[in-house]
Amino acid sequence: MKLNQWVRQSHRWFSMIFFAAVVFNTIEVARGKYTNSLGLLAVVPLAFLLSSGLYLFVLPYAAKLKSRRVAG
Repeated sequence: MKLNQWVRQSHRWFSMIFFAAVVFNTIEVARGKYTNSLGLLAVVPLAFLLSSGLYLFVLPYAAKLKSRRVAG
């Protein structure tokens, strides 16, 4: 599997994990049993989502730049 495909698939899975963590945090806040360590549960996948999302955002621009250098 290529790196781009691996990053895309991982980004999708981490987005599902992040969603589940946010839902879990919301339920715990509603129950009044929120802790700071529980809040970090959503930050871990969010950090990966940020890095992989930035990579996926820059990918088409890097491909355009590469094709211009090859053609020029």
